[in-house]
Amino acid sequence: MFRRNSLVLLFIALLFGLAIWSVAQPNIHLGSFRREGIKLGLDLRGGAHLVYQADLTGVPEGDKGARMDEAVSKIQRRINAFGITEPVIQKQEPNRISVELPGVRGVAQAIDLIGKTAQLEFKIRTFDAQGNPIDTPLNLTGKNLKRAYASTQTTSTGTPQPVVNFEFDDEGAKIFAEATRQIVNTNNRIAVFLDNELLTDPTAKSVIEGGKGFIEGNFTFESARALATQLNIGALPVNLKLIEREDVDAFLGKDSLRKSVLAGEIGLGVILLFMVIYYRLSGALASAALLVYASLILATFKLLPVTLTLAGIAAFILSIGMAVDANILIFERMKEEVMAGRTLRAAISAGFARAWPSIRDSNVSTFITCGILYMFGNWSGEPSIVGFALTLAIGVAASMFTAIVVTRAFMGPAVKVLGHHLGLFTQATPPRGEG
Repeated sequence: MFRRNSLVLLFIALLFGLAIWSVAQPNIHLGSFRREGIKLGLDLRGGAHLVYQADLTGVPEGDKGARMDEAVSKIQRRINAFGITEPVIQKQEPNRISVELPGVRGVAQAIDLIGKTAQLEFKIRTFDAQGNPIDTPLNLTGKNLKRAYASTQTTSTGTPQPVVNFEFDDEGAKIFAEATRQIVNTNNRIAVFLDNELLTDPTAKSVIEGGKGFIEGNFTFESARALATQLNIGALPVNLKLIEREDVDAFLGKDSLRKSVLAGEIGLGVILLFMVIYYRLSGALASAALLVYASLILATFKLLPVTLTLAGIAAFILSIGMAVDANILIFERMKEEVMAGRTLRAAISAGFARAWPSIRDSNVSTFITCGILYMFGNWSGEPSIVGFALTLAIGVAASMFTAIVVTRAFMGPAVKVLGHHLGLFTQATPPRGEG
C-alpha cells in the first residue's frame, strides 16, 4: 500500500512539474508541436466579428445543409491560408455563418477573401467591326486548375510585376494549348474572368504547351497571393453577403481579463483560507490539491489549446467551487466514520469510498449539461456558450482527479506523520461511548 501511494505521489509530482513548466513557458516548440501562450477569445483579445448570409435560392432543400457545411469548411481554409490565427467559424441556422477573427484589425482584405466565390473562367475574345469585344466561353474553368501561386514575373509591360501562376490538369492543358493556337499572331485574346469580372486579356505570341502560365493584372503581391489562395481552395458553393461587422475593442478585453483574473485569485484565496481554518490538516492538504488542480487546468488550456473567453473564465472559477465541494463531501464522510469509532486510516478509506457515488453522480450530471450546452452553442453559432461548456467540462474532470486521487495521495503520509498531533478536523471527535 505504501509503495503504491509513493508511486502515485511521484506521478502527481511529475504531472505538477510539467504543468508548471508549460504554464511558465511563453512559447513551447517541441518539433512540430508548437504552442504560443494561452489563446484568448474575441471578447478578451479584441478583433472583428463578421456575419454572412448565404443565398440558397434554387438549392434543393436536402442539399442546403451540405452546401452550408462546405462553405464553412472553405472559409476556414481560406482564412488559415491567409495567415489569420485562431479564427472561429460557425454555421448559424438557417443560412448564416459567423466568423470571429481575434486580434485582427483592418480586415477589409480578409473580408474580400472570405466573400469571393472565386469562379475562374477563360474565354476567347474577338472583336467586331466597331472594336467591341465578343467573348466565346471555353470549356476551361477553375475545376481544371491543379495549383496556383503568387510570384513576380516580367509581364507585357516589360517590368517585374506580381502575377498569379497557374498549372492546369491534362484536360485543361489541352484546351489551353488549343485556345492559344487559335489566337497566336492575331489580335484575338484569351480573356480571364473571376466572378464575371475581367482580370486580364493577354494575346499569345506562341502556342503555350504544358498547361502552365500566369495571370497578370493590377496586382499587389498580397492580392496575388489572396487570389491564388481562392483558386487553390476553389469556389464557395454559395454566394455570401456580409450583413454584420463588429469591431471589438481590445482595451475592453484587457480590462475584463484583468478583473476576471483578480476575481479568480480572490475567490481561490478565500476558499483556501476557509478550508485550512475549518478542516485544519485536511483542509491544508485539499488546498495543496487545489493548487495542483489550477496548474493542470492552465496547462491544459495552453496545450490543447482552448480559446479562453470571459465565459470560459467563469466556468473555470465555477469548477474550483465544484472541486472544493467534492473535498467537503469526503471530509464530512470521514468525520462521520471517526464519530462511529473507526481508526483514522479506516475513516479516510471509508470516507472516500462512501463519498464517491455522490461525487460521481453530480459530476456526470454536469458533464451531460456541458454536452448539451456544447451542441446548442455549435447549433446557434454562439462561441461563448461553446467555450463555457468546454472549459467547465475540463474543469470538472480535473476537479474529480484532484479530489479523489491527489487529496487522497497527500493524506496518507501526512496523517501518518502529523494527523494525531494536529487534529484532522475542527475539533477532536471522540468515538461513541467516550466522553
